Amino acid sequence: MWRWFHRLASPPHLYRTAGALTPWFAFAAAILIGYGLVDGLAFAPPDYQQGDAFRIIYVHAPSAWLSLFGYTAMAVAGAIALIWRIKVGYAVAAAAAPIGASFTLSALVTGSLWGRPMWGTYWAWDPRLTSELILLFLYFGVISLRKAFEDPGRGDRASALLGIVGVVNVPIVHFSVYWWNSLHQGGTVMRLGKPEMPGSMLWPLLAMLAGFMCFFGAVLCVRVRAEILTRERQSTWVREVVAA
Repeated sequence: MWRWFHRLASPPHLYRTAGALTPWFAFAAAILIGYGLVDGLAFAPPDYQQGDAFRIIYVHAPSAWLSLFGYTAMAVAGAIALIWRIKVGYAVAAAAAPIGASFTLSALVTGSLWGRPMWGTYWAWDPRLTSELILLFLYFGVISLRKAFEDPGRGDRASALLGIVGVVNVPIVHFSVYWWNSLHQGGTVMRLGKPEMPGSMLWPLLAMLAGFMCFFGAVLCVRVRAEILTRERQSTWVREVVAA
């Protein structure tokens, strides 16, 4: 395992690995998201309380999950770079930040659209919504801090530290509906015991979740390759890749 880990620390090896994985992630994402959208929007029965308005969950819930997953992945990559001085960790963290921020924005927008008919307002300072908004600001802070230094190395280290410190908000977002009085409903899928959703609603949601994960992986691979080329542009192997 350690040999594999150290091989990934090589920019050329990670560049080639990301390139090989991209089409697999993209193909799986297309199949899973296509199935989830068709089954969830066209064939899943309406909710007995929310009616057809519940169908926004097929975009909202995966977006919210990926917002947390993306931030955790970014923080882990930054920690690897800081602790083991593996520079490609900074490239992975830099590549993951805008993707995670996009999913966070998607979760907030779709949640607001769902909240209008359910709560009577697009926004309420609910613990889950507020902590998710803080997560978006943390993403913006990490992205901005990286660009705030003339020295790229200092920017990488500063943004990695902020990412690691900010990861404390991830469990707050997840458990906020249990720790405080919240308008937001509790977990119905990621919970101990049997999920509360019937299979006709659950399977397309799980497909969308897996599809969003694969989409995240595909976009991350593309962005990591671009980051590596930018950071290693003076290297001989990059010149050979560009020339080829």
